Amino acid sequence: MLNKIINILFVFIVFFSISISNEVNAVEHSWVSVPKSKYGEQLWDKKSFKKNDDGSFRVLSKFIPKQKNDITQDILYTMDINCTEKTFRDVAVGSKEFEEYKNINSKWKFANGDKLILGVINQVCDYE
Repeated sequence: MLNKIINILFVFIVFFSISISNEVNAVEHSWVSVPKSKYGEQLWDKKSFKKNDDGSFRVLSKFIPKQKNDITQDILYTMDINCTEKTFRDVAVGSKEFEEYKNINSKWKFANGDKLILGVINQVCDYE
């Protein structure tokens, strides 16, 4: 009987510590700013950096508009970046949390001179 109680307590402690560590990791970010533009600021998260199976990289990114109001808010992106082609795709977007809206059929795009996106692409590709 004592062994059962000890086993149950052990399982509870393991489960509790795993859930706490996952919650802590979920909210920690290491934001890196790219040069600002007249529209606002773009940041990407070094802690989210990972290599995809196709060789591209995935990061979390956040756009902070220069002027905020009810319409213009921070926009959260999950971005894939192809360093060879210098292209990107937004695989998910949100305003309250990352991956609020998934973009399943996201196509690769060029930054077309967008200073903020180019900044993210260049920094992420240099970071790898």
